Amino acid sequence: MPSRAVLLDRDGVIMRDLGYVGDPAQVELLPLVPRALGLLRDAGFLLVVVTNQSGIGRGLFSAEAHEAVRRRMEELLAGHGVRLDGYYHCPHAPWEGCQCRKPNGGMALKAAEELHIDLGSSWVVGDKMSDLGLAIRVGSRGILVGEGARPVDGFPAAPDLMGAARIILDIEGLSS
Repeated sequence: MPSRAVLLDRDGVIMRDLGYVGDPAQVELLPLVPRALGLLRDAGFLLVVVTNQSGIGRGLFSAEAHEAVRRRMEELLAGHGVRLDGYYHCPHAPWEGCQCRKPNGGMALKAAEELHIDLGSSWVVGDKMSDLGLAIRVGSRGILVGEGARPVDGFPAAPDLMGAARIILDIEGLSS
């Protein structure tokens, strides 16, 4: 039976967005992220990162550096008892026209296939319009997060991942 998931952008949603992060020492989880992910996990959602990482395609950092950043983020989450179910990244530069780069659906479709996710009952949480574009393309619901984020085109907004988790749980009828 397919699972529900929350497809999460990485930079600006899980960890502080410092631009092109290629150094694991720069990884800093945003406040309340582990708690928010725990709430979503406890509600039965798979937790899956889908992130554009064009710094690789632009030559700003290597695939190995990206992997070190990923490992550091996952170590910090694990320190709070949080485990991701999947991690998908697009290493291509915007001009390469690949199908995995958000707002295209490649990463979400691959995650759905590999992790048996029902995208129609899943959520995309991101801090850019490309994340909402992904939600539209794959038939998921979406939430825009960030300081000062405002609802757009019927998508709700929240200041951070904890706010997004509360919206998801409310809409799903899972809040306590």
